[in-house]
Amino acid sequence: MSGHSHWATIRRKKGAADAKKGQVFTRVAKEIVLAARSGGDPALNFRLALAMEKARAVNMPKDSIERAIKRGSGEDKDGASFEELTLEGYGPNGSAIMVECVTDNRNRTVADLRHMFSKNNGSLAEPGAVAWQFDRVCYFSFPASQLSFDAAFELGIESGAEDVTEEDGMIEMTGPVEAFKMLSDALKSKNVSPQEGGLRLQARNEIDLDVDQTMQFLRVIEAIEDLDDVQDVYHNVKLSDEVLASLEEE
Repeated sequence: MSGHSHWATIRRKKGAADAKKGQVFTRVAKEIVLAARSGGDPALNFRLALAMEKARAVNMPKDSIERAIKRGSGEDKDGASFEELTLEGYGPNGSAIMVECVTDNRNRTVADLRHMFSKNNGSLAEPGAVAWQFDRVCYFSFPASQLSFDAAFELGIESGAEDVTEEDGMIEMTGPVEAFKMLSDALKSKNVSPQEGGLRLQARNEIDLDVDQTMQFLRVIEAIEDLDDVQDVYHNVKLSDEVLASLEEE
């Protein structure tokens, strides 16, 4: 997981997300809408609180955040109806890719993903064909400045985490889905504000590609991520230290 986190950190530092702020706002707004379905009060809805923090981190206007909450909680009846959709695919060089989407038009989303996969020497897979290679886990990431690694490790293990790591000044916790609430409550009790938190997919086994193949693969992933309906992309390609060093130099 840490290699994937390092890659995400590199992209954030380069401002890749800010280059398309409108797209970023749309993506975060969809996340807020979906989270608000479980209640519009962030004090009682941890997923909503995290989505709002993510929105503030990209400087999303307060009124836009409030509109998204109203759409999700049902106060605004005029907004588009979104659904969550997970699609599976085979990428180049035998890679496995899982794509989580939020869409108001399932047919459009599937067509866009099918085209993107075929364009990059891959193919959209049938449900279940790729998913067995991944586990859904709960995940939290926060700056080590908020809580020391030793304290975080003890807190995490006591609260159900299966892995606690530190890299690049960030602490990551992962655990089974059922540990999500216990971990979120434990972090909250220590006044920790996660930069990321929620449920995500984690590859059971990663495959090794050479540096050139991995760099080409990551460009495919970025192209998929740029599609309007895509929220998150997960894969099983190992990001070696050599690849991460090459990304730093780009």
